[in-house]
Amino acid sequence: MAYSLQIVLDCLHPHDQADWWAQTMGWQVEATDADFILSMVKKGLATEDQTTLHKGSLVWKIGAAITAGDGAGAGQPRILFQLADTAKAGKNRVHWDVRLRGENKSEVREKLIARGATFLWEASQGPFSWLTMADPEGNEFCIN
Repeated sequence: MAYSLQIVLDCLHPHDQADWWAQTMGWQVEATDADFILSMVKKGLATEDQTTLHKGSLVWKIGAAITAGDGAGAGQPRILFQLADTAKAGKNRVHWDVRLRGENKSEVREKLIARGATFLWEASQGPFSWLTMADPEGNEFCIN
């Protein structure tokens, strides 16, 4: 049996990170249901301090997720951005590679920098080359 995959990234600002990564990947932030959240608070199954407003919408404070959208099919990868109480420290033990599908790496790098990313270094191995970047919270990723 094959399993589906969810990657979880601890971060200080999960909703901002989800927005940033959804735009970067061309994916979608999963919709939240404000009525459901309010009903959970009203029933005493959640508290108001477990919620927050993000871009005018009521959301769970603890996190937000992105996917490639409904067209990607069942079992698609999902990235969950989860609230952490400390900033990233040290090098990532896991990172992801963003495959550009023929786009110019240097042009994509400049677009990402304009949106808050940081260029870290360029590397290659044999015929393959990549740029290592960091997202707005310092999490490393590569573009290739």
